[in-house]
Amino acid sequence: MAQIHSYESLGTVDGPGVRFVVFMQGCPMRCKYCHNPDTWDLSGGREVTAREVFGEAVRYKRYFGKKGGVTVTGGEPLLQLDFLIELFTLLKAAGIGTCIDTSGICFDERDARYETLLALTDLVLLDIKHPDEEAHKKLTGRPGGAARAFARYLSERGVPVWIRYVLVPAYTDGEETLLRLRGFVNTLRNVEKIEVLPYHTMGAEKYKKLNMPYALEGVAPPDEESIKRAREILGA
Repeated sequence: MAQIHSYESLGTVDGPGVRFVVFMQGCPMRCKYCHNPDTWDLSGGREVTAREVFGEAVRYKRYFGKKGGVTVTGGEPLLQLDFLIELFTLLKAAGIGTCIDTSGICFDERDARYETLLALTDLVLLDIKHPDEEAHKKLTGRPGGAARAFARYLSERGVPVWIRYVLVPAYTDGEETLLRLRGFVNTLRNVEKIEVLPYHTMGAEKYKKLNMPYALEGVAPPDEESIKRAREILGA
């Protein structure tokens, strides 16, 4: 069983091709730019079984083609490892591609379940929040060491990875920050793609509905020049 927030039946921005997207419930981080604060509470959402989710996903198999499949995102999906293993086992048996969108913040190399899960995973969308430890804490409320360790773990095992990086003015867009991130990514052997995701304010309304303060009130999305520069530095 697992707690999930919602589904998106025909997603096109969470991995290659057309995808069935499962939004998991629960996240230990509190990213200032998060646009899904309603997924933070692990006890929220609704309880489902892996077979229920598989039953929903397989209905769309004809749309997936060779590149598509199922992406599990969040919240933070690695909070519910046993469910992911069960779901991905069902999906792989049905010939459906599997993808995890994660920050890696929950990673623990001593947990053997990661080996099991990654053997069933075709692609990891790795959300790197910030390359600097102190800045990572200020931005997310948590240190970033586990996330970097997970990135190295994936590289050592040759698991295909797309790096995702949210570009937030005055927080993650500094040239030194971008160069430091590029340097770290260059140490990884499995990165197939880098995606620069411009910060947006579409989630601000959710905070009002939840009676929560929005940490980036007044911060505007990055301009096209900043986005272009970041993509050039990162090789995106």
